[in-house]
Formats: sequence, C-alpha cells, structure tokens
Amino acid sequence: MAWTLDLSLETRVPSRGRLWGEFVVFYLLTPLGMALLMPPQALFPVLLSLTAMGLLLLQVTEGFRWSDLIRGLSRIDPWLVLGFSAVTTLIVGTLTMLVVPQEALALVRTNPALLGSILLFYPPLSALPQEIVFRALFFRRYGPILPGLRHAIVLNAAVFSLAHLMYWSVVVSALTFLGGIVFAWAYEARRNFPLAVVLHAVAGWILFIGGLGILFYSGNVVRPF
Repeated sequence: MAWTLDLSLETRVPSRGRLWGEFVVFYLLTPLGMALLMPPQALFPVLLSLTAMGLLLLQVTEGFRWSDLIRGLSRIDPWLVLGFSAVTTLIVGTLTMLVVPQEALALVRTNPALLGSILLFYPPLSALPQEIVFRALFFRRYGPILPGLRHAIVLNAAVFSLAHLMYWSVVVSALTFLGGIVFAWAYEARRNFPLAVVLHAVAGWILFIGGLGILFYSGNVVRPF
C-alpha cells in the first residue's frame, strides 16, 4: 500500500471575528509587547517569528497566490524610485543635521565594511520580511475588515509606525508612518509588491548611509520609564 503525505494547508474563509483577533494580536498587541516588555535585542527574532507566521497565514488565505509577490517586477518605474530616493535623501539629510549631526555619514567615514554589509543584507533580511507582514498579509488576509483604500493605507502606515514604537523616538515614528504611506500605496494602489520592497530597501539604505539609521539601532534603545 502506498502512502502519501499531504503537506498542503487548507484554505478557507475565516470569520470576521477571527480576522479581528489575528489583526489585534499581530498589529497591536505584539508591537506594544515589544515596546513595553521585550528587550530591544528581541527585535529580529520577533520579526522572523512574525514573518514565519505571516507566511503560514498567507498560505491559508483564500485567493492568495505566491506568484502575486513577483507581479509588477517589470513595472517598477525607475523614475519613481529615483524621485523617492531624492526626496528621502533630502528629508534624511535635514533630520540628521538637526537631530544627530555627529552621525552624518558616520558609517561611510568610520566603518564602510559594516555599511556594505547593511546595504547587502537589509533588503532580504529586513525590508522583504516587513513588506510580507505589513503589506501582503495586511491587505490580502485582512482586506475584508479594512476600510476603503485611502483609509486602509493610513491605517497600514499607523500600524507600521506602531511596530517601531520600541525605538521610543518621535523621528522614527514619523518616518515610519510616512514610509508606511508610500509602501502601502506602492503595494495596494499600484498593486506592486516588488516596488514596495524596492522603495523600502532604498529608504533603509539612505537612512544608514546618511547617519539617521543610528535611531533604528536596537542597541541604542532606552525606554523612557
């Protein structure tokens, strides 16, 4: 008798109550727990755990296909990316000189090897997992309980900013909210996940090159209580 093992996960339409429960745990309780209870060093383990859980939930989300994540790759507008890069550079440069002027181009000047590693690994290890959890999972699985497009994009930016509360920085909260608006727009309005990942990666590169990335370094986190 031949035995086969079915590793596929059944997709089904979850109830609105279940979706709300998942949403609250994923996007509200977990960020608050990280900010209030967990040590800063737990950031990446928690992010990896959330990514794994997000992948599992996407797998069982009706109508979602993994091929959706590569659609739009050929439609990435280089001029849009260039314009976003220019605006981000201006904002990051200004904030760096206002908030942490001593960190301006710090890695470029003092540790180019570390900067090179960040530029290499930030897209696959940080930008991509965050986009899976905060864009693909957010809009595809929880779409039935979200408001209209504009309000959903603002809500997405808000929970993305909340996820960075653990840094306890007004600058970080503001930047991640603005970034969340752009990334959510790229994913949901433009229907282009690769574009969202590229813009997120570019923003991260500019932050760390400019020096403002020091505010996103978990080793510098100090809770205000």
